[in-house]
Amino acid sequence: NANTRQEKIKNFFIKNKKKLIISISFLSVLIFIFFIYQDFKNKNKVKLAEEYNLITINFFSSDKKNVENQLVNIIMKKDQTYSPLALYFLIDNNIITEKDKLNKLFDIIINEVKLEKEIKNLLIYKKALYNSEFQSENDLIKTLNPILNSKSRWRSHALYLLAEYFYNKNEKQKSKEFFNKIIALENSNNKIKLEAQKRLNRDFSE
Repeated sequence: NANTRQEKIKNFFIKNKKKLIISISFLSVLIFIFFIYQDFKNKNKVKLAEEYNLITINFFSSDKKNVENQLVNIIMKKDQTYSPLALYFLIDNNIITEKDKLNKLFDIIINEVKLEKEIKNLLIYKKALYNSEFQSENDLIKTLNPILNSKSRWRSHALYLLAEYFYNKNEKQKSKEFFNKIIALENSNNKIKLEAQKRLNRDFSE
């Protein structure tokens, strides 16, 4: 039986020799291409990091219009790390102040960059926070819906933003409802939950 099995294996390799060689060669090429691609990605990542760091370091001594173009160019490369960082830098330093332009950049990163789920939710929250001063109630809630309808760690932040939004519009009942939702939420951020409780005690106690 052992001799028979060995003979069958030997015959199998003889009959399929060409196919096996082709398959092994193809697999080797795929592995080679994979490692080349990974090396290419790593080199591009390092290059992009150096580019981003140089832009931010030279920001205060450079022409702001040129800085804007350079950072937008980084955003358009749709990198998971440096595209969001470039957008945050544009906002934090008031390099771009046009709402429509910034919202388009937000949408590019949110919809076209392959981000981890919670990083994407953070960007959605930051977009809503940026727009909260001039956006309508319906539009703000629509922006936040992906977070509000999930179990995201940013859900309590989104609820707090809406509570403050309605409080500033003097819609106290709606504001109170959102503060209460934060208290009732199981995975609320502890600091947000504590602040919501303070606001309820201070501004809504009868």
